[in-house]
Amino acid sequence: MTQTDRPDLFDQTALALHRQRAGGATFLHEAAAHELSERLQEVNRTFTNAVFIGPEAALWSRLTGIPGRCIADDATLDLKVGECDLIVHGLALHWAEDPVGQLVQMRRALRPDGMMIAALFGGRTLHELRTSFAEAEIAVEGGLSPRVAPMGEIRDLGALLQRANLALPVADSLALTVDYADPLVLCRDLRAMGETNAMAARRRGGLRRETLMAAVSHYATHFARPDGRIDATFEIVFLTGWAPADGQQQPLRPGSARTRLADALRVPERPLGE
Repeated sequence: MTQTDRPDLFDQTALALHRQRAGGATFLHEAAAHELSERLQEVNRTFTNAVFIGPEAALWSRLTGIPGRCIADDATLDLKVGECDLIVHGLALHWAEDPVGQLVQMRRALRPDGMMIAALFGGRTLHELRTSFAEAEIAVEGGLSPRVAPMGEIRDLGALLQRANLALPVADSLALTVDYADPLVLCRDLRAMGETNAMAARRRGGLRRETLMAAVSHYATHFARPDGRIDATFEIVFLTGWAPADGQQQPLRPGSARTRLADALRVPERPLGE
């Protein structure tokens, strides 16, 4: 089966509807944008032609203090070749049918030595909710249906940067734990974020009450705090890469370091096994 013949993973009509109905719960976008702002300050570069991508692109531009053009995260991005020196993809790449294709489009739109950074949800995001619904569906309905979009592990996501031929690729993550009164409040928050189930293969016809109650019970039993509130994990992965350029700094070859790590840390070097 070719990529063009592969069934869609996401229902883009449902995703657009969920975003339209979202209730302005942007605290995860705000946390990620503030983290990005600190990272950009460390880069110590003035960006003059920035593009922000995603449903909250304008918020990311405002919080980072960088003016730029804001565009939707469509399959074909509204980008021109070599138009920007900075592209920010804000908490939306996890909904892309072809994330590598999106990264390639961004690389082509960067000027030489331009910077691309994408923030997206990683594999540990909502692991408590996924586990609770899986256990509930197995117990009540005897099977599983896709309820939470699959999210890549940081190692796999980092490899996407290399596939897109971005230079100096770096992947790292920020883990946020949010506590809620109960799982139903978490689900309402996900609706307010526009991050509810838009899987193309999702089960139609609504969620059975028995399944929901079983999931709530499992969540409260296994992921509750001592005070009775429940934890929800959100892992935000940051993918950073640069458009290749002549004279660009290159990573060192393995084994080419001239300084021992022990010397740099000012600690005695010990043989393995001690």
